[in-house]
Amino acid sequence: MAQEIRVGGARRVPLAQVAALNPRLLQTLSDGTPISFVPMAAVSAEEAKVTLAADRPYADVRKGYTYFETGDVLVAKITPCFENGKIVEAVLPRQFGFGSTEFHVVRPKPGTLDGRYLHHFLRQERIRVEGQRRMTGSGGQRRVPEDFLAQLAIPLPPLPEQRRIAAILDQADALRAKRREALAQMDSLTQSIFIEMFGGQESKGWPVETIANVTALHVGSIRTGPFGSQLLHSEFVTDGVAVLGIDNAVTNEFRWGERRFISEAKHLELRRYTVKPRDVLITIMGTCGRCAVVPDDIPLAINTKHLCCITLNPLKCLPAFLHAFFLLHPMARGYLDQTSKGAIMSGLNMGLIKAMPIPIPPLALQQTFATRIQAVEALKATHRAGLAELDALFASLQHRAFAGQLS
Repeated sequence: MAQEIRVGGARRVPLAQVAALNPRLLQTLSDGTPISFVPMAAVSAEEAKVTLAADRPYADVRKGYTYFETGDVLVAKITPCFENGKIVEAVLPRQFGFGSTEFHVVRPKPGTLDGRYLHHFLRQERIRVEGQRRMTGSGGQRRVPEDFLAQLAIPLPPLPEQRRIAAILDQADALRAKRREALAQMDSLTQSIFIEMFGGQESKGWPVETIANVTALHVGSIRTGPFGSQLLHSEFVTDGVAVLGIDNAVTNEFRWGERRFISEAKHLELRRYTVKPRDVLITIMGTCGRCAVVPDDIPLAINTKHLCCITLNPLKCLPAFLHAFFLLHPMARGYLDQTSKGAIMSGLNMGLIKAMPIPIPPLALQQTFATRIQAVEALKATHRAGLAELDALFASLQHRAFAGQLS
């Protein structure tokens, strides 16, 4: 057993000395006993909590699921859930809970370790990085072993100090949650503006075109990226012409994700796939049906085969309108549901996008919408910057708290 050490005035002990790992259910429950059922999808990494715990009878979950109780800390052990931070204190409506077999359960010893303190300790980024290094298995089946948690050296100040630290981190985390809530409300505001301007009966009088008929007049105004041997992974370089993929559009806003590049010489071969400012990107492979508008400051770039790239005719349809139509309008959502035949966008391809019907409001109304959305986006950018600052502050507080420097 690992020896106790002292860092920053507090002794550090192996987690297994102050918490039970994956404890067993020691009492007998009747088949009808209601329990809280928690699948992996009900654990929010961003909110750091269980978002939904459904009642089920014990008979339905006694086999094939992981047992825990309210107050335990659940640690997702499988990739990518662990790296994404699915580590939460299980605050449940019922005393007993069951859920995914991909949870490790950590139960703090009463009178020794505070549950909220443990929760914050395990959610540190360094813990996730170290745990990822210790994973076993291969591919998408890599898991954090129980021994990794058991051997973690946790600082163990007196319980009142643990609770003080947890309260400070809870308060800082609550500020981040409020900022995220404000951002979510702005997303709802965008939807409300669109519905107010383009929803309801008044849209019936507008001409209905297909997306193919509102694109630019030049050849290749709707295109996917290079297929097969046209672009090989071995041809990616460390700098040059950017290559856009799913990660740039998956949040329904344009964001830089993994940076990929091709040489200028390769771009000459693939220049017909060049992405232009204000093009609309739609994901058609992997996570399908996401949509983003290319920003005005885009560097020279092409798109991959995972994206459909649309250059619009600005005298007919504006990018802001098409983006919102694709994501929010009942006509678009109904068309996609019908053409995919019940699958989750599995049938989405360039042909379906070309044939999608779209009502075309007057250009002046589209411009008014674009101006209003631009103002919302500017406000969202301010809130995102504030959230980034709060995230940095929270990470600093975490480090200081568990280094014994939080005075």
